[in-house]
Amino acid sequence: PRGTELITAEEESPEVVTQAKMKFLIVLCALVACACATTHDDKCGPLQRIKVKQQWLQAYGAGHHRVDFGVAMWRGVFVQDPKARDLFKRVNGEDIHSATFTAHSMRVLNGLSMLIAELDDEPTLDAALAHLKIQHDERGISAGNFKIFKNSLLKVVPAAIGRCFDEEAWDHCFDVMATGITG
Repeated sequence: PRGTELITAEEESPEVVTQAKMKFLIVLCALVACACATTHDDKCGPLQRIKVKQQWLQAYGAGHHRVDFGVAMWRGVFVQDPKARDLFKRVNGEDIHSATFTAHSMRVLNGLSMLIAELDDEPTLDAALAHLKIQHDERGISAGNFKIFKNSLLKVVPAAIGRCFDEEAWDHCFDVMATGITG
């Protein structure tokens, strides 16, 4: 029957092929616009969360590299705010190379690692943040302290991974975690 044959692109006129390509591009642009619109309000969207998770694994590494990462992180914190050492008296904050402080540093960074791992599991992330909020409230850790921590983190991570660092994703996703802890 007439009209039921499959017409290949070679048999179609250039105008028909061009129109089909244009329609495809319009649909593609509409889909991209929809995707952007759905994540516009959530600056720590699914793609940003995946980037942060991947970049964290790269930056934090394993073994003794983690200790070095922690030393760099805390050095950055204490350079920004020397008085912040007072918050770490019970874990020998005066000596960031001591075994006591290193153990504390690993607990903090492993906690951060856990939060980053749960970025794409919001119920678990929310439960972890609620637990950490109680701990940090008891110790008097303020939103300002988290800002200092963030500033240091956003210098140490790119130093570890290089130019692939997505500062905007880290900025927004860290804020999700910090706000969950500080309220």
